[in-house]
Amino acid sequence: MIGLIRGTILEKQPPQLVLDVQGVGYEIDAPMGTFYQLPDVGQPVSLFTHFSVREDAHHLYGFYTRDERSLFRSLLKVNGVGPRLALTILSSAAPEEFVRCVLNNDTVSLVRLPGIGKKTAERLVIEMRDRLSDWYKAPVAKGATPHQEQGSRHQILQDAISALISLGYKQQEANRAVTKIDDGSASSEELIRRSLREMT
Repeated sequence: MIGLIRGTILEKQPPQLVLDVQGVGYEIDAPMGTFYQLPDVGQPVSLFTHFSVREDAHHLYGFYTRDERSLFRSLLKVNGVGPRLALTILSSAAPEEFVRCVLNNDTVSLVRLPGIGKKTAERLVIEMRDRLSDWYKAPVAKGATPHQEQGSRHQILQDAISALISLGYKQQEANRAVTKIDDGSASSEELIRRSLREMT
């Protein structure tokens, strides 16, 4: 099991980055909350990781905080929730927001998240409530203020669209959602979250 990885960022294209670790480039998928706390390309970074092994593929998932990885792993234990849906959930809602919904039995808010229907929302509450009961008893690593991407508005829109495609949406769906909700000032992270909710 790969629990932590430290290296230099070679590429960043949400939700995936490439990390150079002593000459080996690791492709890592990360939720939006983690992605936008990353330093610039060429800078070193350490990420908590989860290594997923399947018959047809090996995937490495990276997280800025141990708490975020813990929540990701808790999601994977829920019947019907795989790594891709878990990543989408953590990209659509801040960890604290998601935990609050579970602890408050707020299935209405959970259903608004991409890929979650009524039955899945109920399973999330039932199966995760006890696991998350002590979430607020210890300090939660909040992390830094989300990194605001620099560059043209076009690049920000393209990054958001590419992230949505990587999360399983079609090009046309992603284009339509991003352009519909773009107000000219939102960051890529915010565009992704709003688009995910728009497409539910």
